[in-house]
Amino acid sequence: MRILITIIIIASCFNVFSQNKKPNVILVLTDDQGIGDLGCHGNPWLKTPNIDSFYKESVRFTDFHVSPVCTPTRGAIMSGRYPINNGAWATYKGRDALSEGAITMADLFKKGGYKTGMFGKWHLGDNYPVRPTDCGFDVAVHHKAGGVGELSDYWGNNYFNDIYYVNNEPKQFEGYCTDVWFNEAMKFIENNKEKPFFIYLPTNAPHGPHYVDEKYAKPYREKEGTEIVNAKFFGMIANIDENFGKLEKFLKEQKLADNTILIFMTDNGATGGVSRDEKRGYNMGLRGRKGHRTDGGHLVPFFIRWKDGKIKGGKDISETTAHVDLMPTLASLCNLNIPESKKLDGVDLTSLFNNKKGKLDERSVFVHSRQDWRPPTDVVETCIVNGKWRLVHGKELYNVENDRKQLNDISAQNSKIVEKLLVDNSKFLKISKLNSEYNQIPSSVIGNKNQKEIKLTIQHAIGEDRGIWKSEQVAAGMKNTNNTHALKIEKNGTYLISCRRWPKECSGPILGIPSENPKNWFDYKTISPEKIRISIANQMFEKEIGVNDEEVVFEVNLKKGKTFLVNDFIEGKEKYGVYYTYISNIGS
Repeated sequence: MRILITIIIIASCFNVFSQNKKPNVILVLTDDQGIGDLGCHGNPWLKTPNIDSFYKESVRFTDFHVSPVCTPTRGAIMSGRYPINNGAWATYKGRDALSEGAITMADLFKKGGYKTGMFGKWHLGDNYPVRPTDCGFDVAVHHKAGGVGELSDYWGNNYFNDIYYVNNEPKQFEGYCTDVWFNEAMKFIENNKEKPFFIYLPTNAPHGPHYVDEKYAKPYREKEGTEIVNAKFFGMIANIDENFGKLEKFLKEQKLADNTILIFMTDNGATGGVSRDEKRGYNMGLRGRKGHRTDGGHLVPFFIRWKDGKIKGGKDISETTAHVDLMPTLASLCNLNIPESKKLDGVDLTSLFNNKKGKLDERSVFVHSRQDWRPPTDVVETCIVNGKWRLVHGKELYNVENDRKQLNDISAQNSKIVEKLLVDNSKFLKISKLNSEYNQIPSSVIGNKNQKEIKLTIQHAIGEDRGIWKSEQVAAGMKNTNNTHALKIEKNGTYLISCRRWPKECSGPILGIPSENPKNWFDYKTISPEKIRISIANQMFEKEIGVNDEEVVFEVNLKKGKTFLVNDFIEGKEKYGVYYTYISNIGS
């Protein structure tokens, strides 16, 4: 009898413990999927049965805003701060990285006792101190830069059977990229399910280039070119939907579904689902695409479900909300402590879940971004959102309740509203300009034990040209003048600076092409520079390039502090940025 009572007491205690366990969190963020690229949002062609089913069970925010391009949205999610307050407001040119010392969502979860994992696209920095493992993630399986196959990523990646980074070490994987991200996330759950876990699952799909197994694209081929813009784009989403369904099934099998906060959202507006002239495709009645300041560029789906927390049931919430609200909301739901020193731009949305009549205080939401290293200061680069009002480019005013497509500019009739929104923006910018992140360019750190050698590429170089970001552009010998990198020297010492045409994993002569080209799926052409010149910390060096040289190496003495590295290929009177640069410390 005593044994039976003891068993009952233990079982009761275990049951209480299980009920009181903090919720798990999984945030699924897809890349370049617009608000209209879902069956549940009325797309007449695309089939997304698993996400549609999740939609029916979720709480849906119908006025949820992000930034109009990749990195700014990701930085805002991770930091709870607007892009101009966290330093990451562009997708390249040195502004696609968080600033050093940023406290991330993953940091909060880790300090709150969670195991943290990230699988997919980071796009917030490739070097210390802003790699995923530097920013709170116990495990990170990811590609580099903004997309699989970009020049900063492992050379030759093309979505299938690629080499990705596992806690910063390259590892060969089998299978399609999206399948890899979801499979690795489920392995992580299986290994860590006894503790609460936080998973950030940002897919690189359906961002271009649009590669997917033909079986996913085939159902959409018939209407391609007439009604459907891109069958492979839809196929990539169909594959995401399939993986999302597998994840849901796995959570149920592991008896984790009810106490898991599951979120599905996207990072910006329409791309492959809507033609550039917006005459073909489906955009849920909105105007604009990725990069635009009208709602088609930044209004996205946001679905959240937590059955044990009573966040469920197919409820729509129409309050104006944004990416910066995610951190304070999850911190509240999961009882995480936000440091008093951390000033967030977002607000806690839990009152909207817990109170049917919950309402947020009136506020403006700011959609700022700029594809440049300089900060966005002009109202031309903004949309200011306040309830039903949208002030676009600082002068066009729309009421989206009456004019969802934003075709009727009513600024002349509502000058007081325009003035109020501009004042809100001015106050916001006035405070932002006091932040170090606004004024200082994020720096890669050299001389730190956490990363013995850093890799810099022209993709992230500061300059005036539009930029080079694809491996095939490097292979074709495309040139531009972007040539400057911000560095922080952690300690006095001697550093080796290796300048290359090709990355180390596909090495070849600067004046030639690699003898072995992994996944040789684009053309290679030669370039003809005679010299390489670098400038760093008020020192300038120049060396000639030998016929067979795969690198030109400079040995430089540097003192602790911040500086810029400028490096160029010199070809006659022409100079253009070096494609790949590796820096390591060889002694004090």
